[in-house]
Amino acid sequence: MVVLPRRLQRPAFRLMEASARSATTFPPKFHLHPRPDNGSWWCRRRIIVVPECASLSTTTTTTTTPERASGRFGRYKDEYDESLRDGRRYWLDAASELDWHTPPTYENALVAPHPESHRMPPRWFADGVVNASYNCLDVHARAHPDRMALIYDSPVTNVRRRYTYAELLDEVSRFAHALSGLGVNTGDRVVIYMPMIPEAVIAMLGCARIGAVHSVVFGGFAARELASRIDDAEPRVIVSASGGVLPGGKTVPYKSLLGEALDMARWKGVERCVIVQREGILECALTRGMDVSYVELMESSNEKMDAVPLPSAHPLYTLYTSGTTGLPKGIVRDTGGYATALKWSMSKFYDCEPGDVFFAASDIGWVVSHSYTVYGPLLHGCTTILYEGKPVGTPDAGAFWRIVEEHGVNVLFSAPTAFRAMRQADPDGLMTKKYDLSTLRAVFVAGERSDPSTLHWIEHILRDNNIPAIDHWWQTELGFPGAGKIGQNNNKCAAAVPGYDFRVFDDDGNECPRNTLGALGIKLPLPPGTLPTLYNDDERFISEYLTKFPGYYETKDAGIIDDDGYISIMARTDDVICTAGYRLSTGAMEEILLEHSCVTDCAVFGVNDKLRGEVPIGLVVVTDEKEGLISELVAHVRATLGSHSNLKKLAIVKALPKTRSGKVLRGTMRKIANGEDYIVTPTIEDATVLTDLTPVILKLVE
Repeated sequence: MVVLPRRLQRPAFRLMEASARSATTFPPKFHLHPRPDNGSWWCRRRIIVVPECASLSTTTTTTTTPERASGRFGRYKDEYDESLRDGRRYWLDAASELDWHTPPTYENALVAPHPESHRMPPRWFADGVVNASYNCLDVHARAHPDRMALIYDSPVTNVRRRYTYAELLDEVSRFAHALSGLGVNTGDRVVIYMPMIPEAVIAMLGCARIGAVHSVVFGGFAARELASRIDDAEPRVIVSASGGVLPGGKTVPYKSLLGEALDMARWKGVERCVIVQREGILECALTRGMDVSYVELMESSNEKMDAVPLPSAHPLYTLYTSGTTGLPKGIVRDTGGYATALKWSMSKFYDCEPGDVFFAASDIGWVVSHSYTVYGPLLHGCTTILYEGKPVGTPDAGAFWRIVEEHGVNVLFSAPTAFRAMRQADPDGLMTKKYDLSTLRAVFVAGERSDPSTLHWIEHILRDNNIPAIDHWWQTELGFPGAGKIGQNNNKCAAAVPGYDFRVFDDDGNECPRNTLGALGIKLPLPPGTLPTLYNDDERFISEYLTKFPGYYETKDAGIIDDDGYISIMARTDDVICTAGYRLSTGAMEEILLEHSCVTDCAVFGVNDKLRGEVPIGLVVVTDEKEGLISELVAHVRATLGSHSNLKKLAIVKALPKTRSGKVLRGTMRKIANGEDYIVTPTIEDATVLTDLTPVILKLVE
């Protein structure tokens, strides 16, 4: 029996070894390598991301090796059970890792927001007082002032900038003082509409320092979408830039778009716009009386602002996500609960130590970047990478690997779409041979449903460095991981993170037996860090998330929980179709299609059928349009799922319509196929792709 090093024995989420592909390889061996930062040992093989347990059930699964059946997995079971049995104690222990102005108490760790709000979930750490900016910066600047906090890497401008914790604290505290000088007070809203530049991070942390609620709007949004968010947030100040840069040198005129949005917006309470001039790239004229130069503002702000002690429930930020009604939903994130959850996750889920280098390749306007470019790594004392570029095209499919080598990245986190794009451009992974990846310990994948073939490809091209690819699941609403990839069987997707109690429900709201596809719900209360409500809209929060399954949060994802407690998240609930009485996941069909070596991307969605109710059709992006490929793919799905799958029609296309965050617009394509009215989402990456696909889709349903 292998005895794990001390660090891997503690009750925490760790990357744990599993077999490569076949059960015949058990029992696998451990490959232990010294960690470069502290000399401790790191177990690197294939992965399980789970708090040292193979299952949520009391029974050991068939995928468990003798080593896994030992006490370290039992400790996860104990820890997970404790998080549900006494969540207050469990999360108070996690909260103790923060530096609180007034620490929360057990009695008030979980209380209702106020007596009249019996329909609202309780709030975490009600009597705690804390500041997120202080915990991100001051704590580490005091202990390790010269440790690197932020590395800005911009291949589109060929600029690199580095900030130590002491330097970043200086910038943030000066900007916080400048905001205060502009009249921004605790509780005021500040909209941040910026590209991936350090000033965006400084603005976020500056707001957090004085208790202003920041609302970052994705820089790819056009004026109308920005205006709708301005109307909802009602900001006093907006922080923006003259422009952004895309691959190939194309620029995005942020300042012009902001001007259009302010003209459109009903809210006329914006008092100042702080503008970062992108000198040598795209500069703009400033409007007298409204606009102020970021550089001039910082030069005039010689004083520094101390962090303001804030109640734990004080909103740290709002982040808007699209709603089914077309109106943006402002996800609220509290201060104390969010900081607690993120610091906990950096250690226990992502297995990072202070001083590690963390690279979350996501835009600052999305939740991944909020949680794991800005707050998570800095709360934990890590170095975070801010990347202004793309996975391909800046300049090639080796962009991520170049960053790993250049900055010594230990953990890489991106969406499956990024790796699919890299795979399409570099199918054999030759780019990995050009760079030294010895510092990289793990690749995490989330943001949309991952397919096993993409995960296999990542691990295959990184096999020389023995780097695992780790799938996990969470949502904008949740703010940090809810389930993690475990086990040898890729169909056994994940086990719940402590604090999350998953159940599966049918259409009538009844809890389903194990191994049944249905709607996933999470028992209330949710753990800290998750959304407490929607901004200025408690009623919408209740109706959208808490009404369908009373006592549970509705994830709007469909999945299965098997006999061993593994969770397989299959699709959004509206991507589950009923064909001839069979409930089928289009995501499962996509997985099967992506197993084919020629298929690099695909989408399957349901269309109306008079005989069967619904039938699936699909679009595939391929590397080789060989003769008979469509018939081969249809036969493969039929052989794997059975004839009841009814996937008979496929078309080869050049690209799929996606949002800028990588989500495929299946719902829009389904509406096109069914002849329904639809609205092109403003987050679409390239609207011409959808235009080109429309006749292809309509021909499939003839």
